[in-house]
Amino acid sequence: MTQHRWRLDGQTALITGASAGIGLAIARELLGFGADLLLVARDADALALARDDLAEEFPGREIHGLSADVADDEDRRAILDWVEDHVDGLNLLVNNAGGNLTRAAVDYTEDEWRGIFETNLFSAFELSRYAHPLLTRHASSAIVNVGSVSGVIHVRSGAPYGMTKAALHQMTRNLAAEWAEDGVRVNSVAPWYIRTRRTSAPLSDPDYYEQVIERTPMRRIGEPEEVAAAVGFLCLPASSYITGECIAVDGGFLRYGF
Repeated sequence: MTQHRWRLDGQTALITGASAGIGLAIARELLGFGADLLLVARDADALALARDDLAEEFPGREIHGLSADVADDEDRRAILDWVEDHVDGLNLLVNNAGGNLTRAAVDYTEDEWRGIFETNLFSAFELSRYAHPLLTRHASSAIVNVGSVSGVIHVRSGAPYGMTKAALHQMTRNLAAEWAEDGVRVNSVAPWYIRTRRTSAPLSDPDYYEQVIERTPMRRIGEPEEVAAAVGFLCLPASSYITGECIAVDGGFLRYGF
């Protein structure tokens, strides 16, 4: 019984933004727990390479990939059609895809800030709604949304990014309460700076890097695997009585005082 609580054998997870960084680390984490995967990302070549690497690392596991843009509603609907082609129902949905463009609030064009909302927020809401009938085919299932500390407190990521992540955390709470009776748990994680391709540019500035470290009690940058571990826990039967929560993966950043 204890072993079963820490395994995902026989379960299938849909992960967006899965070709690199945190998404790829989540894929590897869930495979380690025994899950089969449906991976979505915009970059077809990067996705194919990631899928091949994972298939070599986890032979015999079902791993499928689909190139799609979650910011496009036609693509979102195509993703769910593709899921139904591969599985009867869905156990896990990880809304990880995201993007950003950092500017002063007055400098965004309407297309720019609306694009951030489509990628970070509307995609997660729509995919969750579209996936709901598939998730409820099982007695228990889970959604995990990858948010950010930017959705909890001001950081220098730009207003639209923080707005979308704050809304994503609230969406998590709303859906958790609404869908609990359907057997669908909904949780989120809130990373601080994690060592990925996207963060390499700002962190390459020594002065900026030092400012980040000074505000992080653990005095280091997080790793994608550390976010993946939190996501993995929220997917496991071991977290079966946890819903509507947000786990900060931030080295203590949100708890830092003076």
